[in-house]
Amino acid sequence: MSAKSPGVRPSSVLAGFALLLVVVFVVAFAVGRQAGPVSPGLRPAPAGGSAPGAGGHDMGGMR
Repeated sequence: MSAKSPGVRPSSVLAGFALLLVVVFVVAFAVGRQAGPVSPGLRPAPAGGSAPGAGGHDMGGMR
């Protein structure tokens, strides 16, 4: 038989786990901010058409 301590409730364990998740997220975010961008020159592709430098390579023969 397992004995539970009377002071520990499932809700407090859940709250502690949620707090741990928040702390881990905040630390990871802070480390990411300090590290900076992975690729500083990387920009999203323009909305109209292909990305520059694609060269019009077509893979139409691939099936």
